[in-house]
Formats: sequence, structure tokens, C-alpha cells
Amino acid sequence: MPERIAMFKADGWTDYEILDTSGGEKLERWGKYLLVRPDPQVIWNTERKDAGWRKANARYHRSRSGGGEWEFRNLPKQWTIGYPLKEHTLTFHLKPFAFKHTGLFPEQAVNWEWFSGIIRGAVSKGRSASSPDPVRVLNLFAYTGGATIAAASAGAVVTHVDASRGMTQWAKENAASSGLSGAPIRWLTDDCKKFVEREIRRGNHYDGIIMDPPSYGRGPKGEIWKIEDSLYELVQLTASLLSDRPLFYLINSYTTGLAPAVLTYLIRTEVEARFGGRVDSQEIGLPVKGSGLYLPCGAAGRWQA
Repeated sequence: MPERIAMFKADGWTDYEILDTSGGEKLERWGKYLLVRPDPQVIWNTERKDAGWRKANARYHRSRSGGGEWEFRNLPKQWTIGYPLKEHTLTFHLKPFAFKHTGLFPEQAVNWEWFSGIIRGAVSKGRSASSPDPVRVLNLFAYTGGATIAAASAGAVVTHVDASRGMTQWAKENAASSGLSGAPIRWLTDDCKKFVEREIRRGNHYDGIIMDPPSYGRGPKGEIWKIEDSLYELVQLTASLLSDRPLFYLINSYTTGLAPAVLTYLIRTEVEARFGGRVDSQEIGLPVKGSGLYLPCGAAGRWQA
């Protein structure tokens, strides 16, 4: 039976796939390597028919007291995978590190496709990075730069902001591997909210804004971020950074308490009310090969002029 759930579906991968899900875990293929990682959405306990469950190169074991640790079986310290974004392949360095992560959230590819298409449309009308009026994009909580290099590959001038110096360096390496080391990207390690406040005072503006805020985090100087308490104010502030003719605005959220309807209301109140356009918010999902279903991986709120 075809999947009918309303969802932004990241189904353009060739180097990544979820092979199966069961018992709080997912079996994934990252290039030629198989990983088993926990996933809180997998509350079913179906039969594990895929042989990959027994042949995985690494498995992350979650501890009941919090955190967890990796169990490795023939996995390199670092490897790469690619994502075909139109004529440009984005290349990402992967490595297993704390809290089960690998340095990439594959479901975000569906957002890369969306906003890069908007950027390419504007560039085709004369707004290239070398023009007097390029498409300027701000990427906040930018992590290892997936959205940054997707926007840059489409022709945007990008400002990349993350509180972690290590993540920013990782993002630079991803850009270089993707052939974008010379792209017009400004790399900043900073507290996102404080950076936005300074940009407002400077009078700077952006045609597209991307945000992927954590549920909880700390800035470079110990600033505390809690999404339920801080997101609405940040939406208000970033809406003030949009240009007179903005193109898009994106919030991605992994916080289970923030339903797509909440993201719609936030963006509609602060962005659509000023600029018109339309808002569309849905869950984001990745296809599961073994079941034919889609695994939910958070939600995204999108505004487009």
C-alpha cells in the first residue's frame, strides 16, 4: 500500500538508506558501511529479517543512565558519502562520535532540495554570487554545513553560524570535499541569537534564512538555549533580518513537542504577516527499505515568497 502520510520525504539518496527498523533501533547503510543506532520513534518490535543486523560495522548502545557508547567492528575512523544535488554532488565526511551521531542528518536533504531550487531560480534571473544583488542566505545552528554547502552550490552567498568551533571546521572540510572551498561562504563561530542581534544593529539583511536549532544547547561562552523558551523570540528577530524581497525562511526542529502546526503558527505570525507568501509545515521522513514506510525525523516549517 502506498504511503499517504503528509510528509517532506528525503528519498533522493543513493549513498544512504534505512534498511530496517525494530526494537528502538534502525539499521542504516552509510555508503558501504552498516550502522545500528537507537531511534526513539521506533516503538515497534518486528522481526529482524535483514542480515545486516548481524553484520553491522558498528552499533551504538544507549545507557539507561543516559548517553551510551559505540561498539565497533571494522569501521574506519572517517569516511565519506555523497548526495547528488542537481548537477553538483555534495560530499560529507562522516565519523561516529558522542550521542550516536555521525556528523550528518540525511533527512535534511529534502530541505536542501527545496531551498536550493528557489536559489537557482533567482540566480537564473541574474542574481548570481558575482552580481550586484546576489542571493544572501543565513544558516543558523549550521552544524557540519549540509545546508550551507547546498545553498552555496546553488549560487548563494552564505553566512554560516554555529557555536562550536569544531563543527565549523568540519563544515569547512565538507565544503572543500564538495569543491566549494572557494565559494562565498562566511564561516562564524558565535552564539546565534547574539549574532542576529548584532546583524540587526548593523542593518544587514538576508534573502533566505535557515535555522536548525537544538532542543537544548550552550553558546561559546556558556549561553543557555532552550527551544521552548527561546525560539519565538529568535523567529521575531530573524524576521527583522529578511530583505525587502525575501525568498524563503526555514525552521527545522527535532523537538517532539513542536508539532508542524506550531512551526506554521510561528512563521505565519512573524514572516507571512509581513511579506505574504505561503507557509507549509510537515514532518520530515526517510524511507525504510524493509517496510516501505517512512520513518519520521522531526518537522520542518517552510515559508516561500
